[in-house]
Amino acid sequence: MDWWQAIILGLVQGLTEFLPVSSSGHLMIFKELVGADSEGFLDFTVTVHFATVLATIVVFWNAIWQLLKGFFKFRYNDETDYVCKILVSLIPVAIVGVLFKDSVDALFSGELWQVGVGLCITAALLMVSDSAGKRFRVPVAKDTRNGISYWQAFTVGLAQAFAVVPGVSRSGSTIATGLLTGVKRENMAQFSFLMVLIPIIGEQSLDLLKAALGSEGFGGGVSSLALVLGFVAAFLSGLFACKVMIAIVKKAKLTWFAAYCLLVALLIFILG
Repeated sequence: MDWWQAIILGLVQGLTEFLPVSSSGHLMIFKELVGADSEGFLDFTVTVHFATVLATIVVFWNAIWQLLKGFFKFRYNDETDYVCKILVSLIPVAIVGVLFKDSVDALFSGELWQVGVGLCITAALLMVSDSAGKRFRVPVAKDTRNGISYWQAFTVGLAQAFAVVPGVSRSGSTIATGLLTGVKRENMAQFSFLMVLIPIIGEQSLDLLKAALGSEGFGGGVSSLALVLGFVAAFLSGLFACKVMIAIVKKAKLTWFAAYCLLVALLIFILG
């Protein structure tokens, strides 16, 4: 991977991570457009995802700090409740990561048409949550703490686990699932972006630890310069995009994003 390819892919990751359009799917699309090699691409993908996670931490730092302070008071307050629900939401993706890691890795070396299928699934979820969801979604109980219950958090976690498929948007599937189960959009947007922090940080830390111990190489086929440039591009563009994109997701109709996903999928099927 050349340095300029790494920068472009990093920018794509930063600008699409906070929209329900699948950043991983767009990375695979732009990988083909710029002619980047597949070798080491999964490690590059994890690296730029880690960069946007750090951008998320910067943007949400006040909220995260309040959660940590409340959690380490070691009593069941609002902050502890919220953190526990995030942990519950991580159970499905942890199971997928432990039991099906090789299968997930294989998806990122697959054909581009698979991304098109994933984008169609994303579009369907977004349209259902925006239209039929208004009629059939489950009402939130008034006493639900922090605007989300444990079963809703687990259900949203199932959506996140399914979103390991390229083209299936993690934010799109989690937000859509949350809306359909009765979580308000303003509550779901923040929960969706916070629940991804631990899995990405954990995966990146584990890969770096394996590399440091020499048990497994990291970034094979991708130069250190490309990894660094991709990381910086994703982090800076993520900082720029995060607040704007989250505001859009909270207010805009999800059907517009669904239409975009269908258009990109159609182009993949026609040109691919």
